[in-house]
Amino acid sequence: MILSAKRPFKILTLALVVASSGQLVSSALAQELQVSSPNNRVKALITPSALGALTYSVSFNGKTAIEPSSLGITVDDQNLGLNATLGKATTRDFKETYPVTGVHTTATNSYREAIFPVTSGATKWQLEVRAFDDGVAIRYHVPLQGQHKINGETTTWKLPMGSVVWHQADTSNYERPFLEQVVEHMTPDAVIGAPLTAKLPGGLGYAFVSEANTVKYSDMALRAAGNQTVSAIFDKDRDGWNNDGEILSPWRVTMLTPDLNGLVNSDLLRNLCPPPTPELARATWIKPGRGNWHWMVTGRPRLEAQNQWVDWTQKLGFEYYLIDDGWRDWKSGAKGQWENIKDVVDYATTHNVKIWAWVNSNEVFRPADRLAYFQKAKDVGLVGLKIDFPQRPNTTWVQWYDDTLRDAAKYQLMIDFHGAVKPSGRERTWPNEMTREAIFGRESGKLPATHDTALPFTRYVQGHADFTPTDWRSGRLNGSSWTHELAQAIVYTSPFLCYGGSPDNYLQHPGVDILKSIPSTWDETIVLPDSEVSRMAAFARRKGNEWFIGVINGDEDRPLRIKLDFLGKGSYRADTMADLPANNAGWNRTQKTVSSKDTLTFDMRGNGGYVARLTPTAG
Repeated sequence: MILSAKRPFKILTLALVVASSGQLVSSALAQELQVSSPNNRVKALITPSALGALTYSVSFNGKTAIEPSSLGITVDDQNLGLNATLGKATTRDFKETYPVTGVHTTATNSYREAIFPVTSGATKWQLEVRAFDDGVAIRYHVPLQGQHKINGETTTWKLPMGSVVWHQADTSNYERPFLEQVVEHMTPDAVIGAPLTAKLPGGLGYAFVSEANTVKYSDMALRAAGNQTVSAIFDKDRDGWNNDGEILSPWRVTMLTPDLNGLVNSDLLRNLCPPPTPELARATWIKPGRGNWHWMVTGRPRLEAQNQWVDWTQKLGFEYYLIDDGWRDWKSGAKGQWENIKDVVDYATTHNVKIWAWVNSNEVFRPADRLAYFQKAKDVGLVGLKIDFPQRPNTTWVQWYDDTLRDAAKYQLMIDFHGAVKPSGRERTWPNEMTREAIFGRESGKLPATHDTALPFTRYVQGHADFTPTDWRSGRLNGSSWTHELAQAIVYTSPFLCYGGSPDNYLQHPGVDILKSIPSTWDETIVLPDSEVSRMAAFARRKGNEWFIGVINGDEDRPLRIKLDFLGKGSYRADTMADLPANNAGWNRTQKTVSSKDTLTFDMRGNGGYVARLTPTAG
């Protein structure tokens, strides 16, 4: 088998497999097939063993990032990764750019692809491999007809010894703190929710293990398999599931970056998902924005208090107000829930505020019920729905997310999923998904600082998340600080940025002017060099010509120096907020003029942080 010399694929034919003693073990033909990224720094090696078991490995900058690991999907009790013979690959190079919202404004999708025909016994299928400059993605395509059972996969990732990994244990709602371990010390058979972030040994950089484009398939979790290995497991479909027609698995993803800046700025998961329809891509009703939310302040909403919440939202300059669970019980005279919420919508419209509303997923599970509910929501003027409590992420419910977003788009409704499965990049396909939970967030109270500082490099790499940040109320700080809380709104990405604190408290707070100025999406994001997973998350983010610095500190006091060499030409007015050593409900706020030649220096307390707003000076 020969591929064009112009293509970045190498084929090495090994006629003999020899043991260390030199004795001939097998004369069976084995093949190694290498797929390289456009910059040749990422290389995937696909290798059938002498017994026909598919494996792969990945190198990054010339060093092993994923050691030989298994490939395979089991269909009708047949592991298609065994007794596998590879045919000649179909190859292509691809490159595109497209607009995105959140971390930055434009994504570049560039990869080299090889599609290998595979024969496993009587079954013919395809192994699809894409090599990007920031990772490798592999999926299984089995072109069957009729109904067949997917029993699971034998996909694994073997990390180098000494890799430090971060993961969390919830495989339903993804609402547990991220913990740190050395990979060889992971508890055998422990099941964790993807993603898994790893710091590779020897200064090689970072690996991120997950999946992308999950449709018509069960949600993938990971199992600690020993020997530095995690394996794909389908925790909510352990007995398998039935599939009608062809099988196209989600992409099994290994993201690879030299630093945390590359990890945060990667578009790899979205790059593996289809683009939206042209109509949806041009939709003017999809509008990121900031919102107030009452649940963490008052619990269930009282009808008579809603105009006050709208007034607070207007005063803060926020675009949205979210009404959570309880509005279904509103009654006033002959008016029921829909008439009453329309009154709130009408009042909010006169104050330039748009309304989101909460709904339980069981009310919109069946297609007919969903369409009827969405019609009512559109008729009363709602612009978005927060859909809560989806059931476990088995195949049925994973597909429900996609169907719900498709139907919501028909009624020009934006969506925020809560109690949800992790995203998989499909916000590219359905840009009306503005955020989703699937995170251990502020609603759960004050969280460990090690968790707060892990999130930007773990869960947020998977996609946007509704953390509901920034609660300045003294009874809710619990050891956190004003700067730590405000920095969350800068560092955590959510195009629908829903604040969890009290708007009345915000409006009386000395930092309200900074809070009001923080956008919900960014033109540029830079992870500053001193950032460390679970220790400190330091971001510089630009919107227009204005920069914001947000630093979330871990549980240890530390000094920090931030070089401002990312600034443009000219001078900037720096409005800075630094921790007070002995008071978490306060800060040292200063204003000064700076330029790209300057360095900001400050001390952070454990559980503290730092915030700065840098605005170009006139002239």
